[in-house]
Amino acid sequence: MSNVLQDIFSDYYEHILYELHPRHSVIENIDRMISCGDPTQGGAMYGCPCCGNLKFVPFRCKSRFCPSCGNRYNQQRSLNMSFKLVSCTHRHCVFTIPEELRIFFLKDRSLLNVLFHSVRDVILRMFFKMNKREHFTPGFICVLHTFGRDLKWNPHIHALISEGAAGNFLVWRSIKHFDYTFLRLAFRKVLLEQLSNHLDKSFKKLKNELYKKYPDGFYVRAEPNECTPDITIKYISRYLGRPVIATSRIDDYDGDMVTFHYTRHEDNQTVTECIPAMDFIKRLIVHIPEKNFKMLRYYGLYAKHHKHEKNLRRCISKEKQRFLLRHNNWRASILLSFGYDPLRCSSCGSSMSVLEVYYKKTALFEQYRKAMRSG
Repeated sequence: MSNVLQDIFSDYYEHILYELHPRHSVIENIDRMISCGDPTQGGAMYGCPCCGNLKFVPFRCKSRFCPSCGNRYNQQRSLNMSFKLVSCTHRHCVFTIPEELRIFFLKDRSLLNVLFHSVRDVILRMFFKMNKREHFTPGFICVLHTFGRDLKWNPHIHALISEGAAGNFLVWRSIKHFDYTFLRLAFRKVLLEQLSNHLDKSFKKLKNELYKKYPDGFYVRAEPNECTPDITIKYISRYLGRPVIATSRIDDYDGDMVTFHYTRHEDNQTVTECIPAMDFIKRLIVHIPEKNFKMLRYYGLYAKHHKHEKNLRRCISKEKQRFLLRHNNWRASILLSFGYDPLRCSSCGSSMSVLEVYYKKTALFEQYRKAMRSG
């Protein structure tokens, strides 16, 4: 059974190809999403050892753009992030850019790396200047979101930063004060300077205008929040890993128009939009990243093989990590999310086992017939 996004993109597939001329990564993700769960793309045949009942489970597309596979990917990503966290309070900061700069990141997506690097440099510098002899290093995770709640292009970085850091001599020091003024001014300076190094000389005029227009720096939300270890892990799963749009936000699709809703950030009011399907598609596909582009990055103590890594206590112990990984599979995820076991025989209640795996372009009838013969 297809979902509403599969219906929309299937109906307008040729229009997307010949009118929008999308990037290769866009077409690749759309193709995978449309065929997700299609039995002709292959799957696994399960059988009940007691009563002989059969069940065919098609392969999933594993595209982050797909609503179901994207949620599964985000669950896995959230789990990996939670394994990294030090057992301390974390602060959620948001680094946003002025509307005047957004077009540059849309025209040249490689500049999104510059956005990551700017945020990284600013955070590390803020901790370094607290005590230059100690050279405090926090652990922080940066996640790129290119969308606002209205689905329009709005690249910004969510940073989850430990309220503490390891020094050259101190194993750990709790740090509750974040220099809000420094973050804003430094982010403006570093980002504009790095963009100047990557863009032509015409950018210099806009750069000077932005210094005058934003004398207090670019907006960085860094207010204290109650991100204790338990809350932080739940927060990662709910917010940082969210897809561009959940199918539950799409209220109606009649073949021509798409109606969806969102909660406006400024006043928490629910806004409903009804736009042509092609406009809706344009808003979505712009957020599909280039292949192999990392939307999530670990820095400081959370980077790989940091020298202080073994000295710090994690939110989730190694024993619990191993337990969670053992239960982090397709069957367990459905059982936890929906309360039923997908491999429990509907006839006798026994546990079904895999009979054979079939690959692309094998007719479903032939799959059943082959399974019946083998049984």
